[in-house]
Amino acid sequence: MEYDFLTNNPMLKNISPEKLEFLMNFASAEKPNDIKDMMPFLLGTMNSAKKQNIQFSDPETELLVNILKQNMSPEEAAKADKIIKLMKDRRRH
Repeated sequence: MEYDFLTNNPMLKNISPEKLEFLMNFASAEKPNDIKDMMPFLLGTMNSAKKQNIQFSDPETELLVNILKQNMSPEEAAKADKIIKLMKDRRRH
């Protein structure tokens, strides 16, 4: 699979090489297809990043989620969007 959408994404033009490498590894990893497995996978990924002292901004995290949603049905992707919205709302309060 080509990952030009990562390396050529204007949102990521100022990203550190470490973050870009992490995103490339994430993009090429086997990802869950089921919504119930997506959140633990994403949280595990974020914990792995944290252990490597890599922190992602909200737009970068959104990109991770979009990568996860690529293989989901529209219904599953809509559920994922709702879960992400709830997580963002919870962080703000």
